[in-house]
Parts: sequence; structure tokens; C-alpha cells
Amino acid sequence: MKPTFKKILSTTLLMALGASGFQTASFAATTPANNKAVTLSQSAANHLKNIKILATGGTIAGTGTSNTQTTGYTAGVLGVDALIKAVPGLDKVANISGEQVANIDSSAMTNEIWLKLAKEVNAQLAKPDVDGVVITHGTDTLEETAYFLNLVVHSDKPVVLVGSMRPATATSADGPMNLYNAVALASSNAAKGKGVLVSLNDQINGARDVTKTNTTNMDTFKSPELGYMGYMLGGKAHFYNQSTKRHTTNSEFSVDDLKSLPRVDIVYSHENDGREFVDAAAKAGAKGIIHAGTGDGSVYPVTKEGLLDAQKKGIVVVRSSRVGNGIVSHEADDDVNHFVTSDNLNPQKARVLLMLALTKTNDPSEIQRMFDEY
Repeated sequence: MKPTFKKILSTTLLMALGASGFQTASFAATTPANNKAVTLSQSAANHLKNIKILATGGTIAGTGTSNTQTTGYTAGVLGVDALIKAVPGLDKVANISGEQVANIDSSAMTNEIWLKLAKEVNAQLAKPDVDGVVITHGTDTLEETAYFLNLVVHSDKPVVLVGSMRPATATSADGPMNLYNAVALASSNAAKGKGVLVSLNDQINGARDVTKTNTTNMDTFKSPELGYMGYMLGGKAHFYNQSTKRHTTNSEFSVDDLKSLPRVDIVYSHENDGREFVDAAAKAGAKGIIHAGTGDGSVYPVTKEGLLDAQKKGIVVVRSSRVGNGIVSHEADDDVNHFVTSDNLNPQKARVLLMLALTKTNDPSEIQRMFDEY
């Protein structure tokens, strides 16, 4: 990087972070001038919840070259300490500590990072002095990470995933308020036992049902069929819905002894489809295939032949739908063909569940039970 560009970027960061509510280390709160003030401050802190922030990168930690750049920026630049210091008043919401688990664009998320993150979340929540966990994450795969954690975290303490749609350097950065709300949500007694939550844009969504619905708008995370679980208003959580599906403390899945996850591929259907991608997945070593079918999970005739051949080789086939809403009907032919249906999980969520299911069994009827319950 040329010295002149460094100077420009440094100046831009300082201006943009200040404009968006971010503060740098030089603006950190000073120590109270007298011991009485210190004692009062410590007393107030003792009444706050202890929240651990695990950072994985993403747009919320991203930077651009100007305060008007909202696309084409670099994700995963700022570290967790910078994110924490960037939110004025966060120390009044909870006692915060942070850890950097990864620092990537979430489009580069891996199974290995998932396993590392899940084990760290469980380890943190097992500590009596940790009341909840907030995970900063890129938005591209946030819904998948949230659902994965929803199935393998074994605690009823709040776990909240949060991200942003605009980088930290943007004048209208949404990261600071999103992070503030996420910490407030993780500190709320009302969030306990509701599974892994996603908090952006003043809205609370459940991990199972939430999906990203717009490429760039801030109002992108929604639960299209079943609605938000609630809202964040004035730093307080207001809940109206919750999932009846199994999760967290009621989940049979565990990552304790897992070093890897089985390969599961998604094959997307379309007019004039073929079997080439199904065959390629089988050849590549997939243990499961999610078929993102048209309509009610429909399968093109030639593609179906490929899926039947894959099933005969021991590959578990799940019929999902590219539609994005609705239950995929389980038909008599599915039992004959030993196909699993995805309930109302979208293809990417179905893939997450199938990977974990395959760590326990490859029996289609048993895996169907899991899809019905989770």
C-alpha cells in the first residue's frame, strides 16, 4: 500500500467512524478522577450481565476507501476490540469481553470455522460468569451459521448473531446500532431459552426461519412465512413469537467429538434440467444431496434418474424447493424412492441439518424424523 493511500485511508476511517458513531481507541472513556466515582462505576458494572462477543469478520468489521462507499469494500478488517470501542454506551448495557474467532468475508465461511465457533460458544456458555454470547458475522452466510448453532449449542443462555449491511466506514453505517441492540438482547432475560437469535435493523428473528431477502438493503433479514420473533426498541427486547421446533438444549446433535462434517451438496433445478450436477456431486464424494426443486420440490425426470442412482449408492437425497416458502409435501413416492423431504426449510438450511443428521445415521426414515422435528 502506498504511503499516500495509507494517509487517505486513515483520514477517511477517522472521519467516517466518527460520523457513524464509531470511536477510536483515542476516544475511549477516561478513568474517573476520584475513588468514589470508581466505586460507583464498579458497583453499577456488578449489576450488569456478562456478555462475550465472538467476532468472525464480515461487513460489520469492513472498511471502504470513502465514507460513501457501500459496495466493493473490504470485509473483515477491524478486530473485535475496535468493534466494542466503536459503540458509545455499550459498557452501560453489559460487562463486555471479546474474542476474535475469525476475520473473514462470510462468503468464505467453512465447516472448520463452524466447528471451532460452536465449541467456543458452548465453552463460554458453560462458564457461570458468562450470561450470553453475541457473534458478529457477515450477512452472506449468517442464516446458515445461526441455524447450525441453533442445532449444536447446548445452553438456554442467549446467543445472538449480528451483522451489518454497510461497512464501518460508511456515513450511514448500521453496525454500531445493530451491535448495541445485539448486546442488549443477549442481556435480556426474555431471550433465554428461545434458541439462537438474529438481530439486525431493530428486528429479532429466529435462526431456523430467518433468511436474507435483499442483496444490499439494510432491511434484508426476514422470516417470510412466520414473521419476526420480536423487535428491539429503546434497547429493550419485545417478543411476540417463538419456534416450536427442537433446538439448543433439546437438540440431539453435538459437535464435541466432531473434527469434520460430511459433505452435502445442493443441486438447483430449472427448466430443461439434467443429471450432470447430481452425478458430479456423487463423484466428488457427497454423502448427501439437497435438491432445490421447482414448485413443491418437483424433480425433472432425467434429474430424478440421477438422484435415484445416487440414493442406491447410499447418498441421502432430500427434496427441498427453490421457491423459498411453503412445506415440501411428503408423497408416497418419497417412501418408495427413500427420499427425505425438507419440511419448510430452504435448501441452505436443509443442507445444515442434513450434515448434522449424517453424523448420526444415513437411514432416510430416521433422517426424515429429524427434518420433521427440527
